[in-house]
Amino acid sequence: MEFSIKSGNPEKQRSACVVVGVFEPRKLTLAAELIDNAARSHLSDIIRRGDMEGKAGTTLLLHNVPGTLCDRVLLVGLGKEKEFGDREYCDAIRSAVRTLNETGSFDGTVFLTETSVRKRSAAWRVRQAALVAQQTVYRFDQFKSKKDKVRRPLRKLTFIVDRRNELAVAEEALCEGQAIAEGMSLAKDLANLPGNVCTPSFLAETAQKLAEEHLMECQILEREEMAALGMHALLSVAQSSHQAPKLIVLQYKGGKSDEKPVVLVGKGVTFDSGGISLKPAPEMDEMKYDMCGAASVLGTIKAAALMKLPLNLTVIVPSTENMPGGGASRPGDIVTSMSGQTIEILNTDAEGRLILCDALTYAARFEPDTVIDVATLTGACVVALGHVATGLFANNDTLARELENAGDEAHDRAWQMPLWNDYQELLKSPFADMANIGGRWGGSITAACFLARFTKKYVWAHLDIAGTAWTSGTEKGATGRPVPLLMHYLLKRAGKLK
Repeated sequence: MEFSIKSGNPEKQRSACVVVGVFEPRKLTLAAELIDNAARSHLSDIIRRGDMEGKAGTTLLLHNVPGTLCDRVLLVGLGKEKEFGDREYCDAIRSAVRTLNETGSFDGTVFLTETSVRKRSAAWRVRQAALVAQQTVYRFDQFKSKKDKVRRPLRKLTFIVDRRNELAVAEEALCEGQAIAEGMSLAKDLANLPGNVCTPSFLAETAQKLAEEHLMECQILEREEMAALGMHALLSVAQSSHQAPKLIVLQYKGGKSDEKPVVLVGKGVTFDSGGISLKPAPEMDEMKYDMCGAASVLGTIKAAALMKLPLNLTVIVPSTENMPGGGASRPGDIVTSMSGQTIEILNTDAEGRLILCDALTYAARFEPDTVIDVATLTGACVVALGHVATGLFANNDTLARELENAGDEAHDRAWQMPLWNDYQELLKSPFADMANIGGRWGGSITAACFLARFTKKYVWAHLDIAGTAWTSGTEKGATGRPVPLLMHYLLKRAGKLK
């Protein structure tokens, strides 16, 4: 989709559709008032008759509005003005774009970006609008022999800012929103692919293509190289799969040569059967999404490269399948991690932490400023936080606050969970340095405590996205989270967030 920024009056826009808002109950926004004045109270008359109350999520498409130069005017309900915040704004943009795309409006001029949102700048409104717009028209239908075609799909959106002196900042924010949306689309594409296509080798090839396109450095470690490094925890998960495991390292160097990188580690289990501790059959198809951590960090580095952020960023993806079979790890097996610590595997379905612990140990060689791992790690996190917030754990409170703030800014929220040593007791094993599970209670916390044992050399955070990485049901699909959170964190670090 093509985007642009401009400033101007709504009644003077030559467009297929001008989009303005209506608050509940029946209160026109400034842009809607200007159209109403030019149209000699045409909008007021319609609203007075009860066609539009302004309830959130509602739309009303008007044709041939007098006094305007556009073909149509789309009224979008914004809900109550006092309650109009981040979520309501994003929902309004989503409703507008969906309606434009479904009603044959080839292009649209959106005045919702002029509407005030509590504590948010014009740059924020434009950035979010671009991101939400692209994600609203996102489709994953490459495996359908007959695709659902939109008759006249939306091709161009113009976002309006109310002051000309905001145009330059808005243009920059527009580019940022587009880049984040492209990163999210990559993450969603990778996650939505079936496990027979998106294998560890496929992820490695994707990383190599990203490196070629954006002048990054890429290294792929094979099974033999991982064995030589002592990554036996990671390899224990891979040992029953016919797909070769890969350790993917992708480096974006946009900062100074001596600047320490931010390292993102993404869990890349391309299909998780549970191994010997086999998962139940219902909804096991969704275990193709167990590589959403990997998909999100690859999407993030793509977005950072598109923005040309002035920082250094390294992505590490440990990737494998977790399959049953004669060569699979057994409950009770003991393996030695790259760090030298031994692990008793009590449940082979707690495999994500086994591949992450070796990747986190490997991350130390980059002398990182900060390490953040992203993983669909525990069902317990879904029980704790549902599908709204990502679970956040950190060994540094400053980093935790920065990530929480980035999530709030991006409307991709995370909630900090405890990482107290009290929970470490649950990981005790009579036969090894630790067990890979801590029992039924506090499962997301004990999983994070397990990872914390491998991250003592640097500042670290863990994002458990098991509840936020994809949706189930009729609207099944990857969400692209937490790419927005990570990108707003990086934008803030780079001094670019306005």
